[in-house]
Amino acid sequence: MGDVRIASYGHSLGGAVGLSMIEGVGEPITAAWVREGQWEVDVAGVRYPARASLRPLYDPENEKLKG
Repeated sequence: MGDVRIASYGHSLGGAVGLSMIEGVGEPITAAWVREGQWEVDVAGVRYPARASLRPLYDPENEKLKG
């Protein structure tokens, strides 16, 4: 369970981006737990599939721009 703290359109990603805080229910949060989880975002009562990322959601080397 968690909460979206901030959301916006990610131009470099080509889609919506939300930064969330999650909490483990009775178990520690590990990288494997995040990768293997099934994630959804509830927007006004409608659930949408989401993808969790442990990597920064930006392109510090500008690889996408140089593409």
